Amino acid sequence: MTVETFNPKQTTTLETPKKVLDNSSNKSQASGSRVGFVSLGCPKNLVDSERILTQLRTEGYEVVSSYDGADVVIVNTCGFIDSAVQESLDTIGEALEENGKVIVTGCLGAREDEIKEVHPGVLGITGPHAYENVMDHVHEFAPQPKHNPFIDLVPDQGVKLTPKHFAYLKISEGCNHKCTFCIIPDMRGKLVSKPIGDVLSEAERLKKAGVKELLVISQDTSAYGVDVKSKTGFWNGMPVKTDMLNMCKALGKMGIWVRLHYVYPYPHVDDIIPLMAEGKILPYLDIPFQHASPRILKMMKRPGKAERILESIKKWREICPELVIRSTFIVGFPGETEEDFQILLDWLEEAQLDRVGCFKYSPVEGAKANELAEPVDDDVMQDRFERFMLKQQAISQAKLQQRIGQTMQVLIDEVDEEGAIGRTYADAPEIDGAVYLNGETSLKAGDMVSVKIAHADEYDLWGDVI
Repeated sequence: MTVETFNPKQTTTLETPKKVLDNSSNKSQASGSRVGFVSLGCPKNLVDSERILTQLRTEGYEVVSSYDGADVVIVNTCGFIDSAVQESLDTIGEALEENGKVIVTGCLGAREDEIKEVHPGVLGITGPHAYENVMDHVHEFAPQPKHNPFIDLVPDQGVKLTPKHFAYLKISEGCNHKCTFCIIPDMRGKLVSKPIGDVLSEAERLKKAGVKELLVISQDTSAYGVDVKSKTGFWNGMPVKTDMLNMCKALGKMGIWVRLHYVYPYPHVDDIIPLMAEGKILPYLDIPFQHASPRILKMMKRPGKAERILESIKKWREICPELVIRSTFIVGFPGETEEDFQILLDWLEEAQLDRVGCFKYSPVEGAKANELAEPVDDDVMQDRFERFMLKQQAISQAKLQQRIGQTMQVLIDEVDEEGAIGRTYADAPEIDGAVYLNGETSLKAGDMVSVKIAHADEYDLWGDVI
């Protein structure tokens, strides 16, 4: 599927390619130990990149920010949607042209033949979260330097590619769903939950390092722990159950923002809402609903029923009135009729979601949906996309107008000569809206301030520090 940029604040970017040429560097001066690193894709890929970078630094490699100075370049690819595949292939080609020595990893690495057909000169290819295999290739083509752990220090939280004040916390790999439009399970395998003790220890290290917001991510956060036979894990010497609820309870005791992404609307999500109402974790849910027509959802093989989800949303808001829900949808899925699309629009009107992104459907190589008949005409798809986004734009604008006059906590992300830009609990970084504080040049990233909201448009807020 290709992401259509109707408005950058309303279309999803969590699954679109994003290039990060890492500029972290230690002081190693050893010959043959310089590695360039390019990270593409979603936050789940970013976490994989952070793990590889941490291992590189632990072993004494210097991570450089240019192709010219590197003995080898690692490209962590994305392969979920067509635009991401092309971005990955283009980046591999760029690295080969600029440097010549390239190791490929990540989701597109699962399609080795496709990469070799376009770029036969790559040195090695691995699939996603194949950290040890990546390091094996690095050792082969960039000799491991002599490493003094007392000089070449790595922070306890590892190398991070996000700003200091927020970080992604990945709790599992893979997915057990068989959605017909998705090939993630083929790329990343079935669900494998990270041990609860490891999750909480990482969260604790990040907090100690100054992180003020944890963004919990996985392919299916609600399914955390369902693959674990022995449910009891340990953290700080205490037993903790390996499931979503107990993970959230433990994270909620750390005194920082905890934001949940990719939450499927299973019944046990009901148990999380009271924690939000009590202020233990942020009252924010990122739920990829994808559609509302029962017929289309069945063809997509999506869990949950649209009517039941509306009931759940109503119940959640009764328990936690401040709850913010973001979601993504697909229009133009094969076989989608005007009646199906109207069901989606009516559902959207009733659900009154706060933040919404939209994909126009396009075939993904290897996806079961490709076998479905009745593709939707491109012009019809574009028309539906625009009608969908106009509907949501009106909903978003009305909701943000209600924020005017409220006092809200704002986490500052950046400051420039015009003022500060931050986010409330209702906004995840890079995909939702922002709060603009004109003239507030004395603030710094990571500050938490109280702001009275003075103005709103369709996507963003403006306010004054109080």
